[in-house]
Amino acid sequence: MELFLNTDEKTPKYIQLYEQLKEKIICHELTVGEKLPSIRYLAQQLRLSKHTIDAAYQQLLAEGYIQSVPRSGLYVLPIEGFPLPEEMINTSSIIPKNNQPTIDFHYGSIDLEKFPLNNWVKCMKLAMEKDLDILQYGAPEGDPFLREEIKKYVAQSRGINCTTKQIVICNGTQQSISLIIQLLNIMQQPVFFEDPGYNEVRNMFQKWHCDIIPVPIENDGIDMNTIANNTAKVVYVTPSHQFPLGGILPIQKRYGLLKWAAHQDSYIIEDDYNSEFRYIGKPIPSLKSLDQFERVIYLGTFSKNLLPAVRCCYIILPDSLAEAAEAMLQQQTQNCSPLLQRAIAIFMRKGYFEKHVRRMKITYQKKQQILVQAIKEQLGDKVEIVGQQGGLHILLKLKNTNADTLIERAMKVGVKVYSPKKHWLNPDEVSYIILGFGGVNNKDIVEGITKLKSCF
Repeated sequence: MELFLNTDEKTPKYIQLYEQLKEKIICHELTVGEKLPSIRYLAQQLRLSKHTIDAAYQQLLAEGYIQSVPRSGLYVLPIEGFPLPEEMINTSSIIPKNNQPTIDFHYGSIDLEKFPLNNWVKCMKLAMEKDLDILQYGAPEGDPFLREEIKKYVAQSRGINCTTKQIVICNGTQQSISLIIQLLNIMQQPVFFEDPGYNEVRNMFQKWHCDIIPVPIENDGIDMNTIANNTAKVVYVTPSHQFPLGGILPIQKRYGLLKWAAHQDSYIIEDDYNSEFRYIGKPIPSLKSLDQFERVIYLGTFSKNLLPAVRCCYIILPDSLAEAAEAMLQQQTQNCSPLLQRAIAIFMRKGYFEKHVRRMKITYQKKQQILVQAIKEQLGDKVEIVGQQGGLHILLKLKNTNADTLIERAMKVGVKVYSPKKHWLNPDEVSYIILGFGGVNNKDIVEGITKLKSCF
């Protein structure tokens, strides 16, 4: 029995499964009296929880499509006089098994095969053995040992000099933004935001009822005229690798932003989400390292350079905001696991983190080179490659091809690619697809682009 669930759909998985099984019963693909697969077997085959399978089966039971025979299983019931719609006879919404996506260019995935799991496990054990207090709730501002390691790391890698008092640990970028909004008290106030820009962060500003002022992205970064001609307390930027276009903010505009913030008594939120992975030249200096006016709020994360699953990131505040942040945090609970924070601190202190980042930069650079070469050979002038200076994704600007149509066709040949249009305020104008390559092996990168060629 062939079943396929679309993980991108908002429809719950159990509903998708229920609908497909119901259609098979109506179309007599599942015949009267046929036994359905066990919950455990189907959960393993579809890589779903047993609860999801059971929920779909319970819906079919409730509607009378199947019956449960004690100590035997679930069986298809006859449907007397059920009219079969013409479209069900001629078409099927089920994608054949041999066409299920096998190569997934998902942005955000990392290469787990290269992750130093043994060293990570050692650090987790050491974290638990050395101090049982980390099994408690933890300090609201974050583990002191991790904050100390972050302080040393950003000084060496990003040229940022700060104190541990300026560093706050959070469980994700969205929580960081929420904390900054409360700290600056900018609810219902205007905020400059890159367009296109990181959708999840924009959603958080909107959740707090901030008034988004979109700032267009030019060939050399954000449009400074928009900023000069409007007023806002905050501007959110990704200067070292603009998301999602991948551009780098030139030094002239960096200084221009800093002067604007100082003159307007405003703040710059610098999201430095994957600055380690730059493949052309040296890493770009952070805005925070250039800030002489204490106007930059810096965001760093361990999602790309370590593990997404640790859900750990950090804020480096201007010194003038550190005391107010500490007072505010005393009313809150630390949301990032203290155990994971301590394990990361040990991982950094032993030198594992720096070694891992160096190794992954080489790995990801090789992956990107293979991807770019495959695109040039297979897709030629059908696309334009955008944002290949660094990071774990590139964009393909499509020429004479509809993005949604291409994504649908790619799915049918076993390749999963994505639309980045949610990051634009006017998505109808978007003719890009986004290819994340961090979690795809070299062989699959070439095979995926070769298959993608047939979809144009």
